Amino acid sequence: MNTARLILDTRRRVAPVPRRLFGSFVEHLGRCVYTGIYEPGHPTADQHGFRRDVLALVRELGVTTVRYPGGNFVSSYRWEDGIGPVDQRPARLDLAWHSLETNAFGLDEFMRWVRAADVEPIMAANLGTRGTAEAVDLLEYANHRAGSQLADRRRANGAADPYGIRLWCLGNEMDGPWQVGARTAPEYGRLAAQTAKAMRRFDPDLELIACGSSHSSMPTFGTWERDVLTEAYDDIDLISLHAYYQPVDGDLPSFLASAEDMDRYIDAVTAIADSVGAIRRSTKKIMIAFDEWNVWYQSAAPSTPPSGEDWPVAPPLLEDHYSVADAVVVGGLLISLLRHSDRVTAACQAQLVNVIAPIMTEPGGGAWRQTIFHPFARTARHARGAVLDALRDSSTTSTDRYGEVDVVDAVSTWDDSTGEMSVFLVNRSADAPAEVTVEVGGARVAGIVECVTIGGGDLDARNTADGPDHAAPRPNGSARDTGTGIALTLPPASWTMARLTTTSS
Repeated sequence: MNTARLILDTRRRVAPVPRRLFGSFVEHLGRCVYTGIYEPGHPTADQHGFRRDVLALVRELGVTTVRYPGGNFVSSYRWEDGIGPVDQRPARLDLAWHSLETNAFGLDEFMRWVRAADVEPIMAANLGTRGTAEAVDLLEYANHRAGSQLADRRRANGAADPYGIRLWCLGNEMDGPWQVGARTAPEYGRLAAQTAKAMRRFDPDLELIACGSSHSSMPTFGTWERDVLTEAYDDIDLISLHAYYQPVDGDLPSFLASAEDMDRYIDAVTAIADSVGAIRRSTKKIMIAFDEWNVWYQSAAPSTPPSGEDWPVAPPLLEDHYSVADAVVVGGLLISLLRHSDRVTAACQAQLVNVIAPIMTEPGGGAWRQTIFHPFARTARHARGAVLDALRDSSTTSTDRYGEVDVVDAVSTWDDSTGEMSVFLVNRSADAPAEVTVEVGGARVAGIVECVTIGGGDLDARNTADGPDHAAPRPNGSARDTGTGIALTLPPASWTMARLTTTSS
């Protein structure tokens, strides 16, 4: 029998839970925008063409920020195409995804949508085919109150008040040879620093994200971060990380332990950033925006965008249909992000609707939750207060990719204003349950509010339009009060959330 012991103390805190950790991502890719969040004529569409059924699921998901408009799409995007009267907007060829972009949905529509969804926007600027001047123009259009040509243009387009966008991405994956306008690290670092300086002349309090490596297996990983930060350390606030996971050659044990890779990736970039800061004798800390992460079956998708003479509008692309095993992995990745909340202060699961997404839609039809919706929604709703420094003593299991790893991964949060504690756990063993004891110090457990689990059965189960609740969290009746904490049983290959009430000890 696998076992694990988790020791928590409400006085040992990693950091406050960053609310921006529960972000998502909307790119003009496939059906994410068109027939995803936006579908005029749909039975649920509001006066702006936004699908109300999708908005309801976005609110339920608990998304706090949304990054827009890309992604690879942004590196050849002209933001001016997406403002003004819709019938006067130009259709453009999207070089990233070999599609025709109608520009029926652009910046003004996105800002109306984020307000309807009650989320914070994260805006990406094109530093691929464009540069500093265009980024500053976009900032002026979005954030200047009135009196300039671009601010007055926004007002004429129906938005009298500034959008007040605070968080900006300086390009996207600029190290990737697939990226339109890819650059070397010194080239990009200088452009990012130059653009940041110009944007801060407009507003010194903006929060700016520089591009890190597209993924940790890039041949330039590490040196890219070092060289970019050498150029831009004083001018930016965060550096981005991107990572996607899938089972390789049927290796389920390694897949279930994907958070090991995320942990190592975050730790490596943190160390590199701190080393650059130390060389500069700087007291400033560069934070991390993990602004693309998810399970993505890239081996099942074309390695390059479609080609040829056909440039379709919003073709179905990257529409992964997620299993219970995928949900367990997503739950584990959320544990990793929370564990690093002292440095990871923003994150975006990619993407929000239809494209490797927790929400799926049918054009003209319904919308439903994928399996990965559930651990995200539960974590976003109940990870409150501060992340606790969890001490673990766990049985181990062997994986081909990561060696020996703890069978049980876990993190906990505690809200001192309500006394509620949430414990998030993953059993990485595909074939054995795990008995877990959670010991709590600094407060007394007064009761178990809820304990739910997804997994432990058919790992290939999926939700569909006809069976939208086929695979969802179920009550875990094993949780019991031990007097000093709780004990519970985790089924094989499962994600579990336990919510407790506490009182002063």
